Amino acid sequence: MNTPASRADSGFAYTRAQFETLVDQALAHAKKLGATDAGAEASEGCGLSVSVRKGELETVERNRDKSLGVTVYVGHRRGNASTSDFSPAAIEQTVQAAFDIARFTAEDPVAGLPDAADIAQAADQPDLDLFHPWAVTSEEAARLALECEEAALKTDRRITNSEGAGVSAQQSHFFSAHTRGFRGGYASSRHSISVAPIAGRGDGMQRDAWYSSMRSASELASAQAVGRYAAERALSRLKSRKIATTQCPVLFESPLAAGLLGGFVQAVSGGALYRKSTFLLDSLGKPVFPKHIDITEDPHVLRGKGSAPFDEEGVRTRSRKVVDAGRVEGYFLSTYSARKLGMKTTGNAGGSHNLVLRSRLTRPGDDLDAMLQKLGTGLFVIELMGQGVNYVTGDYSRGASGFWVENGRIAYPVQEITIAGNLKDMLKGIEAVGADAYNYGAKTVGSVLVNRMKVAGS
Repeated sequence: MNTPASRADSGFAYTRAQFETLVDQALAHAKKLGATDAGAEASEGCGLSVSVRKGELETVERNRDKSLGVTVYVGHRRGNASTSDFSPAAIEQTVQAAFDIARFTAEDPVAGLPDAADIAQAADQPDLDLFHPWAVTSEEAARLALECEEAALKTDRRITNSEGAGVSAQQSHFFSAHTRGFRGGYASSRHSISVAPIAGRGDGMQRDAWYSSMRSASELASAQAVGRYAAERALSRLKSRKIATTQCPVLFESPLAAGLLGGFVQAVSGGALYRKSTFLLDSLGKPVFPKHIDITEDPHVLRGKGSAPFDEEGVRTRSRKVVDAGRVEGYFLSTYSARKLGMKTTGNAGGSHNLVLRSRLTRPGDDLDAMLQKLGTGLFVIELMGQGVNYVTGDYSRGASGFWVENGRIAYPVQEITIAGNLKDMLKGIEAVGADAYNYGAKTVGSVLVNRMKVAGS
């Protein structure tokens, strides 16, 4: 594994070995107090964030934080406590606090650490190449942010203003262990560059934004490319208008399509399922998407933003098909939610890992132009506003802006509209997925064409 101790340029104050000692101290004290089981995690994060606006430096922020979290079980009673003080006395006090909470908490028959058979051993913990520290100075970060904003402002004289640009370099590491035999930890990094230019003047102003985010700074898009693309997006929205209320097909730009995938994940996650607060209750083995749709999960992608050798409970992660030919093949379960449902954990305590939604109908040439042709006449959405999604019923209603498309070509930009439907119908109504795949955190998907939605305009 990549450990901070092996990196002279890590920027961390603590080594993996020091974290192991702290965690072992906590577990030993929990055992001494009479805990049935216990787990502990020591972590540290540090980073730099710089923002600029209109050619001037605005903020330079350095962050450094550390934490030791402890979970103690007394039978089927659970208690949690944490501290940022790593002294032996503070660690003992934190374990005592967790132990006291557990003693006075109501018993929960499914509470407990993962079963031994599910725990990731050392051989199950591949190095996923997640740690690429970026030794960028505040001056260098500011210069990059200024370059990004300048590229946006110079793209066209109609770019009249800016909400600013930013550069962020973040890295962290942790070590975790529990009394069922799990021991593991790793370092990771995430760096980004972003900008939000404004086009036009007065009532006709339009803003848009773009960013690049990667584990390694060497893989970030250039500052100039991010700036120009953000500017082009803002310019494309000038002279937006309202449209009359209608029903039509809707094409979701790929970053927004990742949100549809996220809606599905939330609906088939353990908490929603055992609480019966989801529109996809009892969907295992049933068709939720059209037959041409597959969704895969691969936690072991090198440098992947959703990669992890084990989940937050120390359960080993595995590649799998979540949806096969439209049918749900698996849920997203932690140990607790799996036990509530009478099932097995899927290694998803803490979320999903590198999901990819694909269509078997997609061809290599199905870029955005090809997807607009498939849309024909309808709405191409590039921004969504508001949180109008009810995961219990699946009802979906959100403010939107984008472009009206006629005969496969963009006719004009539109704004101040609302798109509405039901997620169950929307997922079933996916007609096509573009080859213009975009990675949004732990999700990768191309633009998605939904056959029919209500569009409320003027």
